[in-house]
Amino acid sequence: MKLGIIGLPQAGRATVFGALTAQIVEPGRRAENHIGTIRVPDERVDILSRMYQPRKTIFAQVEYLLPGETGGKDKAPGGAGAWSTLRDCDAFIHCLRNFPAYGLPAPDPRGDFQRLDQELILTDLVTAEKRLERLELDRRRGKKPETDESALLARCREEMENERPLRHTPELAGAPSLRGFAFLSAKPVLALFNNADEDDRLPALEPLTAREPCLVLRGKLEQELSGMSAEEAEGFLEEFGVAAPAADRVIQASYGLLGLISFFTVGDDEVRAWTIPQGTPAPEAAGVIHTDIKKGFIRAEVLAYADLMAAGTYAEARRRGTVRLEGKTYTVADGDIINFRFNV
Repeated sequence: MKLGIIGLPQAGRATVFGALTAQIVEPGRRAENHIGTIRVPDERVDILSRMYQPRKTIFAQVEYLLPGETGGKDKAPGGAGAWSTLRDCDAFIHCLRNFPAYGLPAPDPRGDFQRLDQELILTDLVTAEKRLERLELDRRRGKKPETDESALLARCREEMENERPLRHTPELAGAPSLRGFAFLSAKPVLALFNNADEDDRLPALEPLTAREPCLVLRGKLEQELSGMSAEEAEGFLEEFGVAAPAADRVIQASYGLLGLISFFTVGDDEVRAWTIPQGTPAPEAAGVIHTDIKKGFIRAEVLAYADLMAAGTYAEARRRGTVRLEGKTYTVADGDIINFRFNV
């Protein structure tokens, strides 16, 4: 999972990046792209690792991309070059200034969200129009389209001309024939309100808070927390009423935003968490591990994590009948422990 951090100037993108990754972005390096990779905390992986004592324990990972400032008037990610670095992201974290700052106007997170959202839409609109022009030229030359691409792009153009991001039209955002365009406004967005240290409230800014997934983060405070030891941070979290570190809360929100779940493979050699979309059939989940397992898929031996915990051991779960064999039509559930049977 790769998440791009976007936002207007002074929103605190670098601060939020630091809070999530514990990496400090020096002022002199703001023009560079920064990537931070952190593991996805999951108590189930810790428990399975203690149970199996494997040689390796591998958590799922999430990658955060902080695109460099363009150096233009706004010093915000924008323009063909800057946006291109974000096209391979799975979703965006839109950082919104919601704190007062000396020399700056009062915060306007709703207006800021709309401004940058319109830039996403405009960038996509240019891309769609260029492709439609090319398809029309091909049509005039007698070349027949092989897919419904033209009709879908025309619908995209209509949505964007009416200032509607493509993510609000799922059949367009998820259309297979449009995936190659990597439309920016089609990507899910988590609106992240960067609040002052003493403010943990979600602002009442409908329709923004009603339409987009939202989260509050006290950027400066939580950047400090990210650099502390676990013992130091525990007291700090309690003092400021922070339920969990910023990284944990953003990851949880991101999994919900993208509709992701985890399944596990276990053994003496390795305990590992794998990330897949909700609704993934067993053979597709097998392909996340290796394409050969997907090709040669026979059956999936499945045990729910809760059933393993209730039984205490895999052998006892098998004796109780909670270990089951599933076929190609089985939809993997969050927390499934799976041993894939395959033949290639």
